[in-house]
Amino acid sequence: MIKLLIILFLICYCSLSAAAKPDLLLAEVYHKHIDVQQYWVSEKLDGVRAFWNGKQLISRGGNVITAPAWFVANFPAQELDGELWLGRNKFAATLSIVSKHRAADSEWQQIRYYLFELTHAAGTFTERISAMQAIIRQHNSPYLQIVPQFRIADSVQLLAKLNELENVGAEGLMLHHQDALYKTGRSRDLLKLKTYQDTEAEVVGYRPGKGKYLGMVGALIVKTSENKTFAIGSGLTDELRQTPPEIGAVITYRYNGLTKNGLPRFARFLRVREPY
Repeated sequence: MIKLLIILFLICYCSLSAAAKPDLLLAEVYHKHIDVQQYWVSEKLDGVRAFWNGKQLISRGGNVITAPAWFVANFPAQELDGELWLGRNKFAATLSIVSKHRAADSEWQQIRYYLFELTHAAGTFTERISAMQAIIRQHNSPYLQIVPQFRIADSVQLLAKLNELENVGAEGLMLHHQDALYKTGRSRDLLKLKTYQDTEAEVVGYRPGKGKYLGMVGALIVKTSENKTFAIGSGLTDELRQTPPEIGAVITYRYNGLTKNGLPRFARFLRVREPY
């Protein structure tokens, strides 16, 4: 009887934590031969994407993010799209905070919700930027910010800006066409630019460590969606080598192009995929 009650409680608890998976605008990879002057540019934040439905924050995967009531108290009663962000190179810490079922006030006080889009709103992206700025002014919440949008003159300056920001820990740049009307799904109106590529693979095994890593994991054996198998050792911390991602876990890794055999060059572990 007790076991049945526990199961029923868990089912109810999980149902309260679930929400409809939001249908959002997604970026394509940057390509050359575009007129950079037609785009707004912003820093690509390495945080946890969150959809505000007017009442609560929902992850891209459709899970309710249990932010404290005071955090969202002055958020508007309209849909927003943005990123929960602690700062550069703090993705793991951000994810740890926002994925807890019981929010810790002291941790959430460090986070800001950075707005970068108004979902299903009318007008061009330039007009939506003005609308987002107005929202920030009207609601005056210290936890609601807007991702700064700026202009770049040409591709040379664009790459220089990318280099400048990556040197201080930024993940990359985002380019959003000034005249784009809002749409969902992958769109060439929104482009992401980084000096490296990243994608995902499934952990299928481990390679034992040697030398100072004896008794630990030397590398993860991973398999791509194209059924390519290879090892990733670069980027693993000592903690991860001692307690590696489980078999079946999906990881994100970065790389610089492909070899003639179709394997990623200079693959480096970034993170276990966000469970949201």
